[in-house]
Amino acid sequence: MRSVRARAAIGATLVVAVALVAAGLAVLSVLRTNLIDQADLQAEVAAREVAGQLALDTAYADLDLDDEEDHPVQVTDEEGRVVFVSKGLRAISGTASTGVSPVPSASAGATPSPGDDDDDGDDDDGGDSARPARGEVSSDDPDFSDGTATVDGKQADYRFAAVEATTPAGLTLTVHAGAPLAAEQEAVNTVRGAMLTGLPLLLAVVAGVTWLVTRRALRPVEGIRREMAAITASEDLARRVPEPGSRDEIAALARTTNETLTVLEASVERQRRFVADASHELRSPIASLRTQLEVAEAHPELLDLPGAVADTVRLQVLAADLLLLARLDAGEKPGAARLEVGALVREEVSQRTGDRIPVTVEVAEDAAYEVNGAAYEVNGSRGQLVRVIGNLLDNAQRHAAHRITVQVAADGSGVRVEVRDDGAGVPEDERERIFERFVRLDDARSRDDGGAGLGLAIARDVATRHGGTLTVHRAPEGGAAFRLWLPYAAAA
Repeated sequence: MRSVRARAAIGATLVVAVALVAAGLAVLSVLRTNLIDQADLQAEVAAREVAGQLALDTAYADLDLDDEEDHPVQVTDEEGRVVFVSKGLRAISGTASTGVSPVPSASAGATPSPGDDDDDGDDDDGGDSARPARGEVSSDDPDFSDGTATVDGKQADYRFAAVEATTPAGLTLTVHAGAPLAAEQEAVNTVRGAMLTGLPLLLAVVAGVTWLVTRRALRPVEGIRREMAAITASEDLARRVPEPGSRDEIAALARTTNETLTVLEASVERQRRFVADASHELRSPIASLRTQLEVAEAHPELLDLPGAVADTVRLQVLAADLLLLARLDAGEKPGAARLEVGALVREEVSQRTGDRIPVTVEVAEDAAYEVNGAAYEVNGSRGQLVRVIGNLLDNAQRHAAHRITVQVAADGSGVRVEVRDDGAGVPEDERERIFERFVRLDDARSRDDGGAGLGLAIARDVATRHGGTLTVHRAPEGGAAFRLWLPYAAAA
């Protein structure tokens, strides 16, 4: 029962079994109803034929009865006494009569005597409005009943129709004529037997076919499972699960699994490079600081205190960058504070007193300056956005020759912060690679203060998590122009 194949086979078999049983019962019910209707028609025809003869004052002995064995006839008077039975009829049930033998006063062959049941003898309309008039047969629908009859010593089930007729003498008689139910019973039994015989075979076929089809359909899933187990055991993320040639859901599952493995492999590889690059970046300042401390321990007069402080600060900055990257990778969401970008840029620039090149801030206050009744406001984390602006300014300070400009302006449905310098710029084929972690161009590596290659990576990650973008272009001054775009804050 834990197998999908078994559950599918059992479920399909149960559904088909319920459907077939319901359909079989419906077929048997319709068949029985149709056959009974046919028997009712035959019984009614036989009863009306005899009633018609009695309405014409035909004597019992002269009644013309067709096929007395298949259509036994019994005639009763108003008191339910039997006045006539067909030839060979010995016992009957289901007609509510008091007996089967005719009463002496109305024996077979005698003409019905008028006057016994009609006190005035001149009731032209039959006396009772529910009874047929004299010399007529009732036009109402006959009463039908089930019963048995013994004809020539053979007992069988019959369907009886009761039709009233009034003789010219005013005597109301009820004619009970039967139609055999043997054919109906035989047909129903035959169909029931065929169903009971064929149903188990059909259910077995359904279960077998469902099992085979499900097994064939799930065969690729087993291949995917085995390959995933092998990948888990070997930890080789370069392997891929087999993709079936079909275009069904399983093929889509295999493709999605391989895409997930590709992303996972890239993520693991990125983490490995991150750990390796972080270890390399940490090793240099730690080794330098240890060397200085060991020299100071042996020769205190040779202690390079400024160098030790610089290495310590470099370690502190690198550790802070690594911690921020770890939080970003963990999915830390930015805050929802409303920040005015122009004021944020001015404040950050004003606090950078030790920069090599002064920074010029330009905040465009045109018609687009007011958005939703506020200035260039965005939602986000103040600390993270300040880190982005600071990293872009640090990068510009390392590469600018004489001028650095920060421009804040409206750009579509958001605000654009552009940091430009007049340095050498970024080659076009390197404009995406510089946003990768621990990536520094060759000229940056030659500088002592080139950084660890994390500033731009952190800046882009923060921009992305704030719903914005960070790209690099060529500045009009000839250097690099880093464009930070952030969406406007939602209206209050």
